[in-house]
Amino acid sequence: MKAIRRFTVRTVLPEQLQPLHELALNLRWSWHSETRDLFRSVDPEVWAATGEDPVRLLGEVPAARLAALAADRRFLRRLGDLADDLRDYLAGPRWYQGAVADSPLPAAIAYFSPEYGIAAALPQYSGGLGILAGDHLKAASDLGVPLIGVGLFYRHGYFRQSLSRDGWQQERYPLLDPDELAVSLLREPDGTPVRVDLALPAGRTLAAHIWKAQVGRVPLLLLDSDIEANSPAERDVTDRLYGGGSEHRLLQEMLLGIGGVRAVRTYCRLTGHPAPEVFHTNEGHAGFLGVERIRELIADAGGPAGEKAEEGPGLDFAAALEAVRAGTLFTTHTPVPAGIDRFDRDLVARHFSGDTALAGVPVEQVLALGAESWRGGDPKLFNMAAMGLRLAQRANGVSTLHGEVSRSMFNGLWAGFDAAEVPIASVTNGVHAPTWIDPAVVRLGAAEIGAERAEDAMTTGETKRWTGLERIGNGEIWELRRALRAQLVDEARRRVRASWRQRGAGDAELGWVTSVLDPDVLTIGFARRVPSYKRLTLMLRDQERLRALLLHPTRPVQIVVAGKAHPADDGGKRLIQQMVAFADDPAVRHRIVFLPDYDMAMAQRLYPGCDVWLNNPLRPLEACGTSGMKAALNGCLNLSVLDGWWDEWYDGQNGWAIPTADGVGSVLDPESAEAERRDDIESAALYDLIEHQVAARFYDRGADGLPHRWIAMVRHTLVTLGPKVLAGRMVREYVERLYTPAAVAQRELSAEVPGGAPHAGARELAGWKAKVRQAWPGVRVEHVEAECPDEAQELGSALALRVQVSLGPLEPADVEVQLVSGRVDEGDGISDAAVLALKPAGGPDLDGRTRYEGSLELSRTGPFGYTVRVLPAHPLLASPVELGLVALPAETAGMDAGLLR
Repeated sequence: MKAIRRFTVRTVLPEQLQPLHELALNLRWSWHSETRDLFRSVDPEVWAATGEDPVRLLGEVPAARLAALAADRRFLRRLGDLADDLRDYLAGPRWYQGAVADSPLPAAIAYFSPEYGIAAALPQYSGGLGILAGDHLKAASDLGVPLIGVGLFYRHGYFRQSLSRDGWQQERYPLLDPDELAVSLLREPDGTPVRVDLALPAGRTLAAHIWKAQVGRVPLLLLDSDIEANSPAERDVTDRLYGGGSEHRLLQEMLLGIGGVRAVRTYCRLTGHPAPEVFHTNEGHAGFLGVERIRELIADAGGPAGEKAEEGPGLDFAAALEAVRAGTLFTTHTPVPAGIDRFDRDLVARHFSGDTALAGVPVEQVLALGAESWRGGDPKLFNMAAMGLRLAQRANGVSTLHGEVSRSMFNGLWAGFDAAEVPIASVTNGVHAPTWIDPAVVRLGAAEIGAERAEDAMTTGETKRWTGLERIGNGEIWELRRALRAQLVDEARRRVRASWRQRGAGDAELGWVTSVLDPDVLTIGFARRVPSYKRLTLMLRDQERLRALLLHPTRPVQIVVAGKAHPADDGGKRLIQQMVAFADDPAVRHRIVFLPDYDMAMAQRLYPGCDVWLNNPLRPLEACGTSGMKAALNGCLNLSVLDGWWDEWYDGQNGWAIPTADGVGSVLDPESAEAERRDDIESAALYDLIEHQVAARFYDRGADGLPHRWIAMVRHTLVTLGPKVLAGRMVREYVERLYTPAAVAQRELSAEVPGGAPHAGARELAGWKAKVRQAWPGVRVEHVEAECPDEAQELGSALALRVQVSLGPLEPADVEVQLVSGRVDEGDGISDAAVLALKPAGGPDLDGRTRYEGSLELSRTGPFGYTVRVLPAHPLLASPVELGLVALPAETAGMDAGLLR
């Protein structure tokens, strides 16, 4: 018999234990080990049975146990101290509050992401994007950055994974009850739930309530469409993460972007939180937030809060677009076009026209924002990443290499410019150390450098080295590493047994599980999502050689594997099935295991227990790959392809780089014969590394039985790599390099001219851009001459250049004339370019031409060349290539290119 309605009956805590609610409802417990220890002590058995979830714990602990704790003075002292510590954490000044007096930091930042990995107890994530978003919020909280997180509340979250008897992935979607989670419903002062409405075609409405999760100091607003005001179809919009068809995904992304902005406005109105000056969209899923903010400004130029202004009418679309762009940051996480959300243009048009139109925002303008207008683009599709880039004055990739890949991938939006000049910066991802470092590692470091300094080192990201850890003895490090390995072995055996029971095995068949893995054997970990480019099964290319490594008589290796394939990805499921089939073999199943249902809870035990973290994607398709960072924080060495973050921070002493067969086959065609050959080459290199370097060093023991060279690599990893991989370092970079400049630009464009209307800067910039675009066809480089009497020039000499430029109706202040020089290849392409601004020296002459002059210093030998170009110039532009306009000499290839000797 099935219940017609479900609800939760909460435990009534004794008055002395009321602070437990306060601690449970702030997700800081997920990274604060002392608070977790307190909850564990409430009832260790219930704590384990509830998945280490404080809210569920308090709902299930027996009343007699609560009564006993209410009379336990020692427990009450601990509870009072931890409640005071949380209040101090929430109210006291942090890094941001100390920095605010010295720089024009934003009053607040709104951070939008489709998923968040805060804790296993709040399953609103699928993989790296969500974990990164969760770590971003936690680090912002630790630093005191005034962030507001915005996402969706998925009633089924992401799927739970199990295996069939033959190793095929199976999915189930348990229903999440918000009353059993660390969230609270956002309400109006009269107690009614806040509601956000979006108009849909055919007169329908998509309504949502807002759940607030408190992540330390950071509020996370999650929009939920599963409410009675909606029809069944609309209730299902937020049913599950990355589920449903194209229209379902579009509605999710409209609710996230448009509804998310409205949720932020309401939250600020109700709480007095400062209105965000900067909007950060984590991937393109939330791109419609910019369209909603344009609507706000068109409706009313009174300010971003949407309060009625008395100064005059709202902005036009062009001025509103400039105002929105100034305060928007777009972060791309995908290195391939296939990873971008693209919708049928007609589907988008239907949701932004007629009765569903956003007031004042023509559907043609919305469609233009997502148009694939570049060569090779599909005019029938609406591209969310293209919209994200057009709506943001600043953008970034998530590692140095990914920034390069992104500039090439999106080069079409800035046609006429080299990929290196595309205005996409890089901020390498980081991970939240208090979440991912095992408490035993923290205790070892704190014993040497002090608890307060250890906590500061894990959160701020201000130091380049974790000095002091060099003093930890080899014996202490090795003892810790073995203890962590043994902890993983116990966890793996428990999960292997549970998995086989789910697959239909009985206890009588599972006696072998007690011999799975060995706490004294070199342990390699591999765990992540399972798209084809991450190559889960690369290690299986030569199964006999892998068996030889696993069963080596003196230097054995053991491997722990985990990962989920997207429910619609049968190719990924087949890869898992192949891995499971190999791991099921009785000859090797004590040396290799596949652990189903990979999530944060498993990861927090997996990273510390591994000696080596394996990552072998197709280079350069790994945007960042933060799992290896989490492993490194626990003293695990990386064995990885030089991709993502490893490409910039591998130093030869913190792990190993897997050689890649770059140029063999296309990384975008994994089914080709050349791709097969590439996999063969790289897997052979992987086997060689494991056998001859990794295992050889691990088992190279001194007279005292310790692997001194291995321990030296562990220590070096902790000291030098630890500070780099921190989310605190990452968030500080966002604040200093992107958030603050965006806030400054937003203020400049929204400022009011005395006696005039607000947003004068936005109006002026929009008018200037319109003027420049209209005049640009008449801008030409007419003539270039250089005092270059000889074909070959000497190093250290200089060339005096004179350039005649036609500007049409533009003024010299509207442009910058640049000399671009550098090495040239056989096709006269310039690389390692240096840019010099030429100065106007007279004009316009009788033909309307303006003369520019400058001197080119010849500072390098070899083939050398130069060209001249004209770019738009305005003090409110974030980049000189922002408009995508450039004027080049008509005969660029015929210009002088001197050979230097």
